[in-house]
Amino acid sequence: MRHARDEDLDRIEPLLVELRAVDGLTEKSRGAFYRRSRAFLHFHADGADTYADVRFEGDEFERTRTTTKAEQRALIAAVRKSLDWS
Repeated sequence: MRHARDEDLDRIEPLLVELRAVDGLTEKSRGAFYRRSRAFLHFHADGADTYADVRFEGDEFERTRTTTKAEQRALIAAVRKSLDWS
């Protein structure tokens, strides 16, 4: 598993567009989102699969697969819910 490269992020560009529209998130570099001044979400790749590391609570990142459209929708919903509760 490695950090996502531009070609990996190209495959999930519609997800990135949705994340850019979420209030409370700032994209510091392509695919790396911050909440306030703290890293909140970034992406990894493993073969054709993509994964998001998200800091929903505390200091630890949680890894979730974001390869399929359903997985991407679930991520957006979880991110919005997390930000609404903070």
